[in-house]
Amino acid sequence: MTAVDSVLLIAFGGPGRPEDVRPFLQIVTAGRRIPPARLEEVARHYERIGGASPLNTLTRTQAAGLSAALAAQGRSLPVWVGMRNWHPFLHETLANMADRGRRRAVGIILSSLQTEASWARYVDDVLAAREKVGPAAPEVVFVSAWSDHPSFIDAMVDRTRRALEEIDAERRAEARLIFTAHSVPVAMAEGSPYAGELDAVARRVADRLGWLRWSIAYQSRSGSPRDPWLEPDVGDVIRTMAADGARDVVVIPVGFVCDHVEVLYDLDVEAREIAQGAGVGFHRAIAANDHPAFIAMLADLVRREAP
Repeated sequence: MTAVDSVLLIAFGGPGRPEDVRPFLQIVTAGRRIPPARLEEVARHYERIGGASPLNTLTRTQAAGLSAALAAQGRSLPVWVGMRNWHPFLHETLANMADRGRRRAVGIILSSLQTEASWARYVDDVLAAREKVGPAAPEVVFVSAWSDHPSFIDAMVDRTRRALEEIDAERRAEARLIFTAHSVPVAMAEGSPYAGELDAVARRVADRLGWLRWSIAYQSRSGSPRDPWLEPDVGDVIRTMAADGARDVVVIPVGFVCDHVEVLYDLDVEAREIAQGAGVGFHRAIAANDHPAFIAMLADLVRREAP
């Protein structure tokens, strides 16, 4: 068996400049009957957060952190980044790796929860990219699901604790926690561990903090309103908590590993506006991003596949 000689971080991708937004959205929605008006609406979301997505930059930062962590352990494995929907596309990265003689990589899917959209499609896209590159394309050995990894929990506990510290001390103990993930069609969720993994992560983080007042919510729904998707929506949960007397909510996006558009707009803009309208203080935990514990988790995943 060929020894592992590299690491591939696999992410969704995002537009790095304002002029990339619409071409990116065309790629993401290819083959789907999305009305042009809806694409323009999403393009305006990017405008509200500065005209681009920080996802690519954050993923490269994660890669740099992982590379440093591996080096500190005496492992000189280069770390590459490949995107499903934008440059560097997976086939571009795999071709680059092949040109540099790389033959076998540990592949880490940067999605914390497993469903067809957040896991299986990434695997399929890597296989398609390898076929596009040809026989020289490196083999990719995928790590197992990692939402229950202790270091990921450590990272999200710390992120949540820091968000709680934003609340005045006399009100902090009464704050409500809301753990969110991207909504998916119910039919898709029923065939995956997605909802169960979200519940398990939320429960572990809340237990570590000793917090009893917490809920799960879903966000960023897309698709036909006629089709059932996972609920409740985060906005509805905020309204319900406000009606129940909550004064502060802390939203923790455990279903995302980067502060990108679905966090920076769907939570920091839309959910915040709902909270303000309901008279509730809104606080949001930062995503894992390059938290040291998250980087340590990535290094441990590599170690498990390439001891």
